[in-house]
Amino acid sequence: QVQLAESGGGLVQAGGSLRLSCAASGRTFNSGSMGWFRQAPGKGREFVAAIRWSDDGPYYADSVKGRFTISRGNAKNTVYLQMNSLRPEDTAVYHCAARDYGSGSVARYYNYWGQGTQVTVSS
Repeated sequence: QVQLAESGGGLVQAGGSLRLSCAASGRTFNSGSMGWFRQAPGKGREFVAAIRWSDDGPYYADSVKGRFTISRGNAKNTVYLQMNSLRPEDTAVYHCAARDYGSGSVARYYNYWGQGTQVTVSS
């Protein structure tokens, strides 16, 4: 059974940085991709970033390009999200997600989800 566990959330002032981590257990991912989504109060789940296992190719939502960086650890079951220049509108619960095949920004195609970690950016 695959489990994803996020860590690294917290409270930070606008302009600050946080680094989120996601560790997968239960299997090693050799295909597909792993990514981050976020959900703010009263809003739907929004794609943030993802990385393909095949070529480490990252892709980002326009709202975070140039500020966030997704990367994976040496172990294929760990992904990080470095968040710089944070803004109050980045406040949300951030969820790690993984999919067995392919890549993309559509949440329903991701097979596995973590419970989320809260990121709060104060102005």
